[in-house]
Amino acid sequence: MMIKRFFRSNLTSQVSAGVRRAVASESYNKGNFNQNPAAFARWNSNSTEATQQKDAKGFKGHDMLAPFTAGNQATDPGPLVIEKSEGCYIYDTNGKKYLDGLAGLWVSPVISTPWLNSSSGSEPRLVEAATRQMNTLPFYHSFWNRTTKISLDLATELLETFTARKMGKVFFTSSGSEANDTQVKLVWYYNNALGRPEKKKIISRKKSYHGSTLVSASLTGLPILHQKFDLPLPFVLHTDCPHYWRYHLPGETEEDYATRLANNLEDLILKEGPETIAAFIAEPVMGAGGVLLPPATYFEKVHAVLKKYDILLIMDEVICGFGRLGTMFGCDKYNIKPDLVSLAKAFSSGYMPIGAVLVSPEISDVINSQSSNIGSFGHGFTFSGHPVACAVALEAIKIYKERNIVKRVQSLSPKFVDGIKAFSNSPIIGEHLLFEFTLGLAVQIRGIGLTLGFEFVDNKSPNGIFPSEWGVGRIFWEECKKRGMLVSVAVDNINISPPLTITSEEIDEVIGICGKALKVTEEKVAELKSEQKQ
Repeated sequence: MMIKRFFRSNLTSQVSAGVRRAVASESYNKGNFNQNPAAFARWNSNSTEATQQKDAKGFKGHDMLAPFTAGNQATDPGPLVIEKSEGCYIYDTNGKKYLDGLAGLWVSPVISTPWLNSSSGSEPRLVEAATRQMNTLPFYHSFWNRTTKISLDLATELLETFTARKMGKVFFTSSGSEANDTQVKLVWYYNNALGRPEKKKIISRKKSYHGSTLVSASLTGLPILHQKFDLPLPFVLHTDCPHYWRYHLPGETEEDYATRLANNLEDLILKEGPETIAAFIAEPVMGAGGVLLPPATYFEKVHAVLKKYDILLIMDEVICGFGRLGTMFGCDKYNIKPDLVSLAKAFSSGYMPIGAVLVSPEISDVINSQSSNIGSFGHGFTFSGHPVACAVALEAIKIYKERNIVKRVQSLSPKFVDGIKAFSNSPIIGEHLLFEFTLGLAVQIRGIGLTLGFEFVDNKSPNGIFPSEWGVGRIFWEECKKRGMLVSVAVDNINISPPLTITSEEIDEVIGICGKALKVTEEKVAELKSEQKQ
């Protein structure tokens, strides 16, 4: 009944209030994925050289409704159409080569393995795994107590691979969004089975990303995924973003900041009523929100609050899982003991769409008992445990282990992360991981494993936000693209997360392109400041 009351009486008012709050908060409203396409046009009269496809190819004004893309961009400048890959590089349909600085979308740890003399654009073992399964059994479902051996084998492998704590069962999906939608349904089912029907609310965090379906977009803490969709749904709450550099108080240490955030979380729980809060969802490192590392002691203190009020912990490992941070999972890095885990992206190295939910024994036992009582567990997808996707994912995990991808990330990470510090020689004043350029452009740099984020601000201050119409982040992004590297841009945040098969020489290329792009960005910001004073 509680959920019905939410939707009948509170949906319109709460969503409207949420939109007003987002609009009122400049820093929050500027959330991720806001590309500001017009902001850099003035600086890039020739910028469409790489992104515009030849009219003869017919890609402008194409027929696809493109994700996270403004409709007018399909026509002007038109899509960047990628045709093939080779190692850590991709090629567009005009033959231009780019170093893929985002591994697709944090998806492809293993594109191909150049150090193993693989000249193809793919990992042969993953292609062979898919082909072999297609020739044997291209599809079968997992409904009604029927399934496939390959899905059972993958479930066993996952439970053995995830060692942060013992997990009980695996549920397969086709994406991270489906996995996080499933998490909410499992949590509700679990609490209903325990006779706690009011325990339904989910707490997420501002600037988090958990997917784009109805529920997972609600969990996401980025306003661009809510605007005009009447989201977030009213049972989803958002607490503080754990961005120490931007939000800490003067003199506040990371540990003090973590304590304050944990106290704020507890205050929110008490305000809403602990008996109504079902779960808390978090990424080990916030990826799309800007590569935001948790402050020291953060998860330890948050987990203590959750346990105090019998609230489940869902860890979204969609980006962090399978080696990205230099550990197999983010939970390993931060000693997190979750109740539920979401997986996707690197699960199959992007070769097939597949995701998964890992369920603790305490929860899976209740679900098994309840479903036995009512005769069925009424949740699943046509492609849950798709045999071809499972075959590829199983082989990908074997590759990660055999080639010790975790150790590889650990060995390359210092060069990748610390390499950016080399820009302190180009006149930079350093303070911790904050570098200020003499022309007034500051970059706050965060990195771990093989993921790294830049944040452009003015006058070295977290509050020094550049005018959105300047498009500082897009200037940098465009300069990287001109030089043959694709990165992620969200307002003035840059994310670089290359394939885990990147070589030391290719890291040198990343650093070199970043340096040149930063220099041009400084110059253009200086021009903008000069014009502003006139």
